[in-house]
Amino acid sequence: MTNNQNRVYVIMGVSGSGKSAVASAVAQRLSANFLDGDFLHPRCNIQKMASGEPLNDDDRAPWLAALNDAAFAMQRTNAVSIIVCSALKKHYRDRLRAGNDNLSFIYLHGDFPVIEARLAARKGHFFKPQMLVTQFATLELPGQDESDVQAIDIDQPLDAVIADTVRHIQSFLPQEACA
Repeated sequence: MTNNQNRVYVIMGVSGSGKSAVASAVAQRLSANFLDGDFLHPRCNIQKMASGEPLNDDDRAPWLAALNDAAFAMQRTNAVSIIVCSALKKHYRDRLRAGNDNLSFIYLHGDFPVIEARLAARKGHFFKPQMLVTQFATLELPGQDESDVQAIDIDQPLDAVIADTVRHIQSFLPQEACA
């Protein structure tokens, strides 16, 4: 049985949208548990991405299953948990939702040029900037049928993105938890 007040938020978007930076800061501000979904990728996926090859749905299947299990465990024990996961396709989001009634998504939305500039400035991440084209081609924008997805505009300073995300999460917390 799930505690109906505990929530898991998946911070989603293409690489370079700020998922890890936003999630880490939000988790710290809200004393939430935090999991970077990239840590659950199998070794073969990490090696494939490091060589510049995009992952396919078969590559992602065991990763999504591990994330689904992690979300289930987190929502059973923590008031607020944050998971970083690109969740680019609707069926990936559906896989994460399965059996996790207290899970929702925060989509860090940004246009290609904004994200391309961020990726160009990045160092030490296994993601290759040329893969951004593939990520945008793969991205299925959340539709009207995904009422559990809140879009946050990232074409603003990082502090503003974090503040918008915190406000969204706090809107679901009991009032005493926000004081």
